[in-house]
Order: sequence, then C-alpha cells, then structure tokens
Amino acid sequence: MRNKKTRRLLIAMVCGLLIAAAAITMVACDPNDTDTINVYSREEGSGTRSAFIELTGVEEDDKDRTYDKATILDGTNKVLTAVAGDKRGIGYVSYGSLNDKVKAISVDGVAPSVDAIKSGDYKLSRPFNIAYKQATIAGNALAADFLNFLFSSEAQEVIAEENYITDDAVEHKPYAKSQGIEAAESITVGGSSSVSPLMEKLIATYEKLSKVSDKIELMTSDSTSGMNNAISGTYDIGMASREVKDSEIDAGLTAQVIAIDGIAVIVNPENAVSALTSEQIKNIFIGAVTSWKDIA
Repeated sequence: MRNKKTRRLLIAMVCGLLIAAAAITMVACDPNDTDTINVYSREEGSGTRSAFIELTGVEEDDKDRTYDKATILDGTNKVLTAVAGDKRGIGYVSYGSLNDKVKAISVDGVAPSVDAIKSGDYKLSRPFNIAYKQATIAGNALAADFLNFLFSSEAQEVIAEENYITDDAVEHKPYAKSQGIEAAESITVGGSSSVSPLMEKLIATYEKLSKVSDKIELMTSDSTSGMNNAISGTYDIGMASREVKDSEIDAGLTAQVIAIDGIAVIVNPENAVSALTSEQIKNIFIGAVTSWKDIA
C-alpha cells in the first residue's frame, strides 16, 4: 500500500514539475515578451522578391543577402496570411493584393498609392510582364485574340479597377473579337503569383466579352517558372512580376508590360511602426536589425 502511495506522490510531483516547466517555456516564448522582428520573404524565382531585393539594396553585387533566418513563403497570399497573424512580422507583397488584415507602411516618407506609384514618388514599383514566343501566337487564334484583348481599353479598365497602374502613354482601342476562336484549342497562361490575381480578373472579362469560356487555364507558380515554361512551350503565355531577363529574350521570348505594380512593405495592424526608410528596410531584410526596439 505504501509503495503504491509513494508512486502516486512521485508521479504527482513529476507532473507538477513538467507543468511548471511548460508554463515557464510558454512565458519565455510568449511573443508579447520580445520585440524580435520576424521577417517574411518570398521564394527564389519570385519576381516580387527579385524586384524587392534590387530596389531596396538587399541585393548587392548580384548577391541576394536576404536574412538567413527569414521565413520563406511561396506565394503572395501566404505572406499576407503570415503577417496578418504575427504582431512582430514584416513582409512585402504586390500593392494590388493588399487587404485590410495587414498595414502597408510608408517608405522614405511616401505611402504606397496608385498616384504615388504612377508619379514615381513611391520608389518600390515594378512591371507586370507577359511573355510568349511569336510562333505560339501566330499558330493559335485564341492566344492571338487574348493577347489583343490584354491591350484593349476594356483590359485597362480592369487593371485600373484592381489598383494597378495602366500605361496612359499608349492608346488602347476597344476589344474586337477575332474570327475562328471558338474552334481554337485551349491555351495555358502561367507564372507569377503576384500577376495571377489580376490575370484571373482579365480572363473573366475576356470570356464575358468574347463569349468563349473554359478555354484558358491559369497556372500560378512564380516568375522564373512562368518564363521557363513559356520558353519550353508548356505555357502559351508566361507571367512575370519583374523585368524579363536578357537571357529569356535570347531564348526566343517577346515580352510586353501589361501593368505597373507597387511593392508594399507590410506589417501587422497592431504594430506601432507606420513608416520606414529604405535603409531601415534593407537592414531588416538582411538581418542587420533584428528588434523593433531598434527602429527609431
């Protein structure tokens, strides 16, 4: 009887110690007890990452110096979700994809907006490109017709409605449906996850105007995959949220800008920080500054 009672006491003591240790661990890991900056960045191959590191100086002498403790996420929505759920988080996304669950901060005293991006006052911006092989377009009536639509006045209205920047220097004519596209085979458009939400809207408008539905497949990956698959022929039209590289042009691609987009630096809405300099952003994303307390 005594041995059983002793065992029960020992078990209770051990459980008590474990519970106490767990409680201490929970307090030590409580995000409210630290000001550590949690950095969220995009995956290699992302056009948004490529443009961001170039514009902010995170890339130096062709070397990507992104903080080795940054959490790497493969898509715009994943960055939005991560920062929305992390009071200490910071990331960057397409301006057109912003929602009210995150806060876009000012950069060098300028808040991101359509007007600021269009005027050039907001410096973090990049092109949305499509790219294709001329032979692909020439040999597919549907691909050629969709391409014509992308530069129509109706497409520009969609681009503006989605908070992207249109090219006002170019005259955009109303869309006129080509002949013979109903019988054309389906096409695949794919690439950048930043361009993808806009492209989805454009495809929907095109289908409404052309009355040709379920013939365009949209594949979301990243800019580099978009360009490589356009080169190989896997995609009829590739999407990139960055400049198209000379090597990609040399491989036979023709590139065209369909819109200009800002890159918004985002934090959690509960974060007191609402403005950073380019230098501060660079230092955060290379790991030189790791605490919100060090942000003056």
